[in-house]
Amino acid sequence: MRLVFAAVLLAGLTACGHGLSGGYVAPPTGANIAPIIVDGGPPSIAIGNINLPFVSVTVCLPATTTCQLVDHVLLDTGSTGLRIIAAALPAAFNLPQAADTSGAPLWECLQFADGYSWGSVRRADVQIANGTASDQSIQLIGDPTNTAVPTDCSVNGTLVPENTVDSFGANGVLGLNVFQYDCDAACADPANIQPAFYYGCPAAGSCANSAASLSAQVQNPVYNFPADNNGVAIVMSTIGAAGQVTTTGSLVLGINTQPNNMLGSAAVLTVDRLGYFTTTYNGLALPDSFIDSGSNALFFNDSTLTACATITGFYCPAQLQTLQASNQSAGGPISTVSFKVDNLETLSTNNSSFNALPNIAGSNPLTLAFDWGLPFFYGRTVFVGFENRTAAQNTGPFFAY
Repeated sequence: MRLVFAAVLLAGLTACGHGLSGGYVAPPTGANIAPIIVDGGPPSIAIGNINLPFVSVTVCLPATTTCQLVDHVLLDTGSTGLRIIAAALPAAFNLPQAADTSGAPLWECLQFADGYSWGSVRRADVQIANGTASDQSIQLIGDPTNTAVPTDCSVNGTLVPENTVDSFGANGVLGLNVFQYDCDAACADPANIQPAFYYGCPAAGSCANSAASLSAQVQNPVYNFPADNNGVAIVMSTIGAAGQVTTTGSLVLGINTQPNNMLGSAAVLTVDRLGYFTTTYNGLALPDSFIDSGSNALFFNDSTLTACATITGFYCPAQLQTLQASNQSAGGPISTVSFKVDNLETLSTNNSSFNALPNIAGSNPLTLAFDWGLPFFYGRTVFVGFENRTAAQNTGPFFAY
């Protein structure tokens, strides 16, 4: 089963640097571009966000012009598929229900390090920029038609529910990982997935682990666009070391399909069946490393870096640290990356209204992973090449920058 979400997806400073030496990146133009904004998130949330990139997505009843624009949807290269918080849609906006292989209404549970999201699987047309994926599955998180969460989803009530805009920190998440499906063949046999992932729910409160066909599973919508469907490019502005209140970027559909999404001389990192490559840091090879725009910092383990006293899981060195790591895929060239780590407590105290901070990092509970979160994206273009699709003679899945 593939990685669905990194441990850091949600609002505020949630543990799992400097924008790297990419220099100025000119914002591209074209019909295949959706704007990105890094800000505090939906106005209704109680706690603002740090380093979370948001886009707007249009959701339509299949084969109709009845549509709803949803803003502040988290752009996440660490997960697959579109998931919308039910409260972000009008109550009368009734998307048709997807079904499991037995014909029962299909529901889905996603578990994180500290919580879970529970919701129905619905069918919709999904529009981003000039692309449309017709009649595909999305998840409606916090769907009020069935609030009886299975105990293995909440792990007998020990996990925190993250089913509202406020607890999620966004109106939804747009997962544009390298994969087409969020579970793939593993979910065709529910015995493979423990705890359960997809559920058949003939009635509220009577849900059971269930098989989901590929066509019923939540999918990467850009993969299903008629054009510009072999990947995406994420172009983020360079920001100063102190950070900014907000910053912007561009989500560009396709790779090497338009003049505005050319791969050029970018370093290409092919990834394994879980989306991982190897990062070497301090002489230690970390084979489960990944690039994740939904993580709000760089997350890696370094016992020589001082931990913050008041912000759990983050680093607060006394002086700005300039560090280095190298990325490599199997048999591929080595790409060396320089980054900086600053004192998060000082940064957040000096500028409490800043939502974009380029030099922050924290420890990683995934001991074999280096999580290249949003600070990696600042001041550069990052490409996400989809599995079984080709761009400039490179067959996905891959990341490039």
